[in-house]
Amino acid sequence: MTMTAHEPIHSISSHDDVSSWLGKEWLVTNGIGGYASTSLLGIATRRYHGLFIPDIPRRGRIVIVPRLDETIEQGGEARLLAGAEYADGTIDSDGLRCLETFHRERQVPVWTFNIKGSVVEKRVVAPHGQNTVYLHYRLREGPAVRLRLRPFITCRLHDAPLSNHAAMPLPLTIMDGRYEIALPDGMPALKLRLQREPGLFTADALVSANVSYRVDRDRGSDHVEDLFSPGYFSVDLQTKAPVAILFSVEPWEGLEGDASEIFDTERRRLEKLLPSPQEGHPDHDAEQLMLAADQFIVMPGARPQEQMLAHASGDEARTVIAGYHWFGDWGRDTMISLEGLTLCTGRHQEAKAILRTFGRHVKDGLIPNLFPEGAREGLYHTADATLWYFHALDRYLSVTHDHETLSLLYPLLRDILQRHREGTRFHIGVDPRDGLLHAGAAGYQLTWMDAKVDDWVVTPRRGKPVEIQALWYNALQLMGDWAERQGESPDSWRGLAAEVEASFHRRFWYEPGRHLYDVIDGEQGDDASLRPNQILSLSLRFPVLRRERWRPVVEAVTEHLLTPFGLRTLSRTHPDYKSTYAGDLRARDAAYHQGTVWAWLIGHYIDARLLVEGDKAAVHGLLAAFHTHLQDAGIGTISEIFDADPPYRPRGCIAQAWSVAEVLRAHLKTRSA
Repeated sequence: MTMTAHEPIHSISSHDDVSSWLGKEWLVTNGIGGYASTSLLGIATRRYHGLFIPDIPRRGRIVIVPRLDETIEQGGEARLLAGAEYADGTIDSDGLRCLETFHRERQVPVWTFNIKGSVVEKRVVAPHGQNTVYLHYRLREGPAVRLRLRPFITCRLHDAPLSNHAAMPLPLTIMDGRYEIALPDGMPALKLRLQREPGLFTADALVSANVSYRVDRDRGSDHVEDLFSPGYFSVDLQTKAPVAILFSVEPWEGLEGDASEIFDTERRRLEKLLPSPQEGHPDHDAEQLMLAADQFIVMPGARPQEQMLAHASGDEARTVIAGYHWFGDWGRDTMISLEGLTLCTGRHQEAKAILRTFGRHVKDGLIPNLFPEGAREGLYHTADATLWYFHALDRYLSVTHDHETLSLLYPLLRDILQRHREGTRFHIGVDPRDGLLHAGAAGYQLTWMDAKVDDWVVTPRRGKPVEIQALWYNALQLMGDWAERQGESPDSWRGLAAEVEASFHRRFWYEPGRHLYDVIDGEQGDDASLRPNQILSLSLRFPVLRRERWRPVVEAVTEHLLTPFGLRTLSRTHPDYKSTYAGDLRARDAAYHQGTVWAWLIGHYIDARLLVEGDKAAVHGLLAAFHTHLQDAGIGTISEIFDADPPYRPRGCIAQAWSVAEVLRAHLKTRSA
């Protein structure tokens, strides 16, 4: 494989320190919810890190190989390429001394090390659709070296408290170069194997005590655990004899392929996802974002029965991982992301599969807010995810004109809106006095501003939130069009939409600030906090906000909320404003929607700017910081959130679906021909 010229190389310089390389992370995913990820230095800095974290059916994502110590011996010297950090602050690694470069070939991470003139290249791949990971080592030049690989094995949910887990020996079976470690609770055995060279396995049980994860430590979370290793592999690495180690929970019959072929297969798969380059107009930023988008579209690996039900009806089951490392599939995130992840990347069949998959989970007029880790049934505490479903379907139909899917889903859509009119769970329903949608139940956070610590709902927003009305109006107008197409009268839907629009115009304008109320009829009355939610009142297909108020809303949001990485969630003039997302869980959640910048909002802000100004070139420039950010934090992807003030440090998940989706969508919408 060769690296394309536009993919940047991270090189070691004399000014680099350990912290800078520990602060950047790589991510490889397998298309069924599993992943591998650590810092660029190969040292785990989060409890979510590891070389092999598969999504096990009916269980969820399990950390099985949290660490692999890689030692190169050459000329009487030994260098530990990847090791660990300990609770006393010690970092056991020689990686920075011999690491020359890091880059990605498409989504495959590649490291180059130099040990006394022996140049060793390492890469990682997770075959699509398999719970398997390959680490491949090649001596590019120089004298032969001895490679020693010591895997550490555990078995814990990736988000489980470390204090609930202790290092424990696990039974090891060896037969004909195949190594199996029995995992507890009836899970499939872990398979280990060296490829090409048989090497030597030395049974040398070891407990590495007090391993520490610095990100969790800084977040005030559980961050110390002991790790167990059953022994290590030793093998000679020569220029014409690359070596790979695989970790898998798949049957042995599917693990006979050569690692080099696996890499080539994954490269070809990724290349098919990219559009054919236009002569003289390569769009490298779009390519990177399209490759990043691929990491979020998955088969629901932990819910195999869902795939079986889909196959029985002639469909495929697909969903979206909201963010790595800790988010699963969320209804709201999926529907907001659908256009950018699938329609902007030409993956129309997967868009249809996602819409139909969530359609099978509707209950009482609601799609799930989220599926808990490893669970079959979803949780439904959301007032907006179902309304975003109408938006996502509209975007899908506008691209594909798939009227068969519309006809299939139409009875469900009609029932959803009727349930909202009559009232459904969590006091979600229409206020008969004005047609607006109210929502709110004690102890629940029903909008996307959903931070909660114990019993504290940070931004409860009970009442009539502004973006819920925008989504409600949009859904009613869409339903009117769809009813007409299905040969039914649109009058009831359009009549209610007209009532909503009139009520919105009358109730939501906050004249002193020349912007919209964030919530009306709330527990404390009307809330005039300046938040970004109002931008949805003019960014959707059918804007509920009247044209004469578009410009002042955009100007208010621009002046108070716009940053290089999206929109702040609260004006800096508000007494509850928090500029930094840091500290323990309570401190972080207090800032989560009280100032913190969210990248996904940039897409709808740009839609609104275009409505008001129409200057694509001007708004395209608003995305410049994201293209630089692709080489920071999570390399090749976009973070969930950013601090609200300079230097706008990336925070939260290193890879967030709606961040990637909306930046990609906005990029394609505003780029020059």
